[in-house]
Formats: sequence, C-alpha cells, structure tokens
Amino acid sequence: MRIEKLRENYNIDIKLIHFPLHPDTPAEGREMAGFYAQRGLDPDKMYTDMKERMDAEGLPYSKRTHSYNSRLAQELGKWADTLDDGEKLHEALYKAYFVESKNIGEVDVLLEVVGSVGLSVDDARKVIEERTFEAEIDADWQKSQQYGVTGVPTYVAGGYGVVGAQPYEALEQLMKQVGAEKRT
Repeated sequence: MRIEKLRENYNIDIKLIHFPLHPDTPAEGREMAGFYAQRGLDPDKMYTDMKERMDAEGLPYSKRTHSYNSRLAQELGKWADTLDDGEKLHEALYKAYFVESKNIGEVDVLLEVVGSVGLSVDDARKVIEERTFEAEIDADWQKSQQYGVTGVPTYVAGGYGVVGAQPYEALEQLMKQVGAEKRT
C-alpha cells in the first residue's frame, strides 16, 4: 500500500482521521444504484473505476449493492487504535465492508468482526453501548470539515493536502513539499 511505502521511506507519523462520508445513511443502508443515479453517475462505471484503483493498490474489492453507515465502525476503530494489536480491526472492517458487503452499521456484524480478529467482544460491546469514542469521532469529523475534506482518502501534511486515490508519486511530492525527513 502507498501509506506503508511512505512509512518505510519517510520518518513520519501517520494518524487516521475519520470522515463522515454520507453520515445520513440509514441503519438498513442505501442502495448503491439509486445513490449513483441521484447524482447522474453510472453504477457500473463507478464500480469499475474503483475496482481498478483498488487493484492498483493491491486491495481486494467486490461489487457492493448497498452502502452502510460507518459511524459505529469508526468508533470501534478509534477504540482499536488504543490497543497494541488494534490495526487488525481496521483491516477486518475494510474486508467486511468492501469485500464481503456486510452491513457494518449493525452491532452484531461489528461484534462478529471484532471477534474474528481476536479482540474482546465484551469490551467492544461496551464501547458501542456506552459510545465511549463518540467524542473522538465527533472531533475527527470536525477536523475533517476544517481541513475541507470532501472525499476519501485525503492526505494532509503541513497544511497541504492531496485528495483521492493518488499514485505514490503524488504522496511523495507532498512529503517533499512539507520537508518530511527521508529515511536512509
């Protein structure tokens, strides 16, 4: 992945900031075809374009029929960031949503994903029920708004940004622009 390559080549600290991509999506999800049609976009072309980008990144990606609300998944992601082996939850949530087309807005689905990577389902349930990381996600959403983020992924460093699935060279140019220290 491009981010991992940046981490290998530059002395940088990468921090994930969550973004409210379609936060109005209902619990049952939204049909992708209708969503794209409302915007005058061709669903098949959108899928093909995204599949090409994911393939180039070496990421699995399947055709989804629905988009689901990711708010609770983001809160669990923040929780996972506090754990030593929490990174594996991010990968599992990605797979559940983009490969297996699971509704990551459903608590049972989220807890299944948590359990599948060996994290505490009881702790995750508590995070969801008590909304332990709600304020952190609210802060991320506010920061995203302040940065002017309109899509994902967006890379921000030193007041500069790059939007979208850009080639590695564009991200490397951002690192040079902000004076990031290159590893030797």
